Amino acid sequence: MSKISQWEQHDPAWLVCLARVQLPQQPEIAEALVRCVRCVKRSIAYWYFVDPTLPNQPGSDWQFSRNIQLNAGKPGSLILDVLKDGRIGGVEFLDEISKLPRGR
Repeated sequence: MSKISQWEQHDPAWLVCLARVQLPQQPEIAEALVRCVRCVKRSIAYWYFVDPTLPNQPGSDWQFSRNIQLNAGKPGSLILDVLKDGRIGGVEFLDEISKLPRGR
């Protein structure tokens, strides 16, 4: 997999707000989301905030730690990928997964 080069600007305000309301005991999540100002939309179901090239391999920016679920109301449930260094690697829109073509 090659490095991602087509980043677009992203306003994380709505995700930050969700995290502050739903995860008040984990303020570091909202603070990490504040820094998610660029993204690559891999599909309608998944957006990257950190380059996922060679995940969990030495030298990769993507070193996965855990998932956190948020309820986003109309968009449905979201899963945040939290990386070992505390950054948010991406967000998965669970309700959108069923809309993807099979095999993706």
